[in-house]
Amino acid sequence: MKKLKKYVILVINPGSTSTKTAVFRGSEEIFSEEIIHSCEETARYSGIMEQEDFRRGLIEEMLGRKGFSLKELDAVVGRGGVLRPMPSGTYTVSHRMIDDLRKGRYGLHASNLGAVLARSLADSLGIPSFIVDPVTVDEMDEVARVSGLPEIKRISIFHALNQKAVARLACRDLGLQYAVSRLIVAHMGGGISVGVHRNGRVIDVNNALNGDGPFAPTRTGGLPAGALVRLALSGVWPEDEFSRKISSQGGMTAYLGTNDLREVGERINNGDREAELIFDAMAYQVSREIGACAAVLAGAVDAVVLTGGMARDEEFISRIKKRIAFIGRVLVYPGSREMEALSSGAERVLCGEEEAGTY
Repeated sequence: MKKLKKYVILVINPGSTSTKTAVFRGSEEIFSEEIIHSCEETARYSGIMEQEDFRRGLIEEMLGRKGFSLKELDAVVGRGGVLRPMPSGTYTVSHRMIDDLRKGRYGLHASNLGAVLARSLADSLGIPSFIVDPVTVDEMDEVARVSGLPEIKRISIFHALNQKAVARLACRDLGLQYAVSRLIVAHMGGGISVGVHRNGRVIDVNNALNGDGPFAPTRTGGLPAGALVRLALSGVWPEDEFSRKISSQGGMTAYLGTNDLREVGERINNGDREAELIFDAMAYQVSREIGACAAVLAGAVDAVVLTGGMARDEEFISRIKKRIAFIGRVLVYPGSREMEALSSGAERVLCGEEEAGTY
């Protein structure tokens, strides 16, 4: 029997303060490293997209330090940035995609650099570049888009990459096929997204970036509309500062001055009642969102899946489980499987299991 080729793939996952990198051979991770960027380094650049050459140089330096030759690579895959709404899948990085990301046509985020760096490195080697399941994956049912005001539609912005990865993992562990499963997946990190996965599509999910769903360590989640309008029109904060409060300075950070769940746990152990209240309120809101998603599936739920960095906190998970146990089985996959998911998406295309999408 002919042995299947194990493709060698470089994975690039940029964040605001770091660039996570890894090299995979097939499903095996050869090595990985998170390259940290200091405030002093990033302050030299006027914007995130101006950091391309800086970050590429650091990636190449790291690979050289590991004794790895770029000529061994079969493909480069980057984290998908803020793009137009698109179905789940692996996409070839195109000129149009790069143009949208550079110009921030649909939004600026550190992840926009993922495709840019992947394309730059891959083109220099004459190999393909991909992205997988960007944050704007949109498979929502039309009924889920209705907001209550015709001028505003509910939109799909969420942790699609990790949600899809752990949904497939849960189905494997449950002996189910993702294409015929009914799951609720809650990704709990700096932002929180809770998605309804029905038959391989995320048919409803909260906008985890711009203020919807549960509040999170750095994000406000949904806010009472009337009070929000009054605050926005009060002139207390300029528009850009107000947007930052919602997307990166809200939630647990606004209440407690920290986005570190471990620190909050220590404060609770030392008798801090405010920390206890906010910790419990966040678990409460996640549980409430999961309950609402169960209604979308009319209660027919194969499993609830909890993932993300906060899933490592046993007390936080315990409080959620107590409120949602009636729904059915609860599976916990702490942390994120983004690097593995990116590599797997590219490998599926390289070995012919999946056709790459066109942006």
